[in-house]
Amino acid sequence: MIGPIKTVGIYVTDQENALAFYRDILGFELRRDLPMGESIRWIEVAPPGAQTCLVLYPRSAMKNWAERRSSAVFHCPDVEGLCNELSTKGVKITMPPSHLPWGTFAMIADPDGNELGLTTQELA
Repeated sequence: MIGPIKTVGIYVTDQENALAFYRDILGFELRRDLPMGESIRWIEVAPPGAQTCLVLYPRSAMKNWAERRSSAVFHCPDVEGLCNELSTKGVKITMPPSHLPWGTFAMIADPDGNELGLTTQELA
């Protein structure tokens, strides 16, 4: 039996900058911050209470990072309100909230251009 998603890798240029974005702007919790050698760390962040974490993985440690793309979508009861709030904090909205048959959907970007989806679609 396959369980819930544990982590989704997000390839970042600067781990400190990415951590500040996810923790301080998006309000994620820091779940793990462990050394993985001299210059990189294993950093996991997640929305409060979530089971799944994002791993802020340094691009420098993944030579083929450009071929790998993150695709994470988060449930959000008020996509429009959150996009308005994040926009005032300087977050780039790459797809404004759109009303679709299954719910409202929008996309935002982190400082490295990784896109994250936001949806009102109920969890299965």
